[in-house]
Amino acid sequence: MGSRTIFVLLLSAWSLAIQAQPHFVVDPTWPKPLPDRWINGQIGGVCVDSHDHVVIVDRRNITEEEMETNIPAPTFVMFDMEGNVTNSWGDPELVPDGVHGCSFDAEDNVWAAGNQDAIVQKYSHDGELLLQIGTRGLFDTQDGTIDAAMTNSSRDRLHRPSGAVVDPETGNVFVSDGYGNKRVAVFDAEGNFLRQWGSHATQAERRDGTPGTFTEVVHCIDMSNDGLVHVCDRQGNRVQVFDTMGNHVRDIPVRVDEYNARGTAWWVAFSPDEEQRYLYVMNGGQEQVHVMDRETGETLARFGRPGHQIGNFTHGHTIATDSAGNIYVAETNWGRRVQRFNLVSE
Repeated sequence: MGSRTIFVLLLSAWSLAIQAQPHFVVDPTWPKPLPDRWINGQIGGVCVDSHDHVVIVDRRNITEEEMETNIPAPTFVMFDMEGNVTNSWGDPELVPDGVHGCSFDAEDNVWAAGNQDAIVQKYSHDGELLLQIGTRGLFDTQDGTIDAAMTNSSRDRLHRPSGAVVDPETGNVFVSDGYGNKRVAVFDAEGNFLRQWGSHATQAERRDGTPGTFTEVVHCIDMSNDGLVHVCDRQGNRVQVFDTMGNHVRDIPVRVDEYNARGTAWWVAFSPDEEQRYLYVMNGGQEQVHVMDRETGETLARFGRPGHQIGNFTHGHTIATDSAGNIYVAETNWGRRVQRFNLVSE
């Protein structure tokens, strides 16, 4: 075989490998305009149910100037695939303060946490509050207040949790707890404490990447189809993977050329194929989504950049995928929107 033939074959293989990677393009038509006078505050989370209904959780923290002409959107807003609002709910006196993250369980109930609160809540698909873990405003700290030193140990209190995911096999609830505590806390389907793992990393543990320690914020939690728990060690710049008993399986580093204090591992979502070949990571530090091979941890591609224009991110915060493989990115801070990126090739 001649060198020219070998070169052509290698080039063809490389081209096929590039083409096989998922490619996404922002959808400027999604979502449709909100109902009259509604305006978004910070979008603390986005999630997709088994029928491709998309839910965002809104912190309703619009400005005084915006209040003169608008009203804050409800905490929970549901869209269909065309981007139309189909449902909304949320009692401001009951929902978590600083609502953060959302996920659907196997029965399409919605779970949300609050990073300025001490609760995780479960709502029915129609917005009925079904379960609450923890007590609003009572934190797992030395004196129960938000600013006191964490204990990282309570069986009935949380401390600024960031999210929750439910094991479809057992119904157990895994909570990333979170902004105050540095642990994963596990509860049964009725909200009874079962176990926990995790601690705040020392300087040496940060340097060494010690498994089960978290540098700062335990920012997300999700479970893959093979029953592995993926946890965002945000400022540790890695996704830590555990089994359901808390045994460390491996790390998936989220690498960049230049790091900053905001960290790289903010939120995760999986491709919708049964094997979940791809892991999508929201890197809020660089305002990019990493398209990663879930098995090898290799970053195959990235999209996004800092900015306010369509397809850009301002505090890109959480992500989700639908059954077609499209990606949804929700922004907090001054981004205050959700965007859809359509899968156009794979």
